[in-house]
Amino acid sequence: MSDTQLTVTFSGGDVDDARAVVRVLEGTFGDADQRPSAEHATVRVATFTGEKRAAAGAADAGPLSAPVTVTVQGTPEAVRRASDTLTRSFTARDEGAASGDQEQERQLLLEP
Repeated sequence: MSDTQLTVTFSGGDVDDARAVVRVLEGTFGDADQRPSAEHATVRVATFTGEKRAAAGAADAGPLSAPVTVTVQGTPEAVRRASDTLTRSFTARDEGAASGDQEQERQLLLEP
């Protein structure tokens, strides 16, 4: 598993909120392989498996329309980098984490 493999799920907010979060993460991970697109979905997904990049300046997050629960899952390094990026770019509350042998999961609540 690459150290940049990351799956991000979103619930709450709308598709534009999910896309804003992805734009911020792309500053750290490069272009997303899969972006949220379904307008009426209750859960949206984005994936990153690109080459590792040094943390760049985060894209302007812009305001969210509603609270968004974001779950990041992947290697410990990818989850740490994603969490750091999101907490710098949004008002975020840590909602918990789980660790496995080679993967971690962290849930954050991003507030408008």
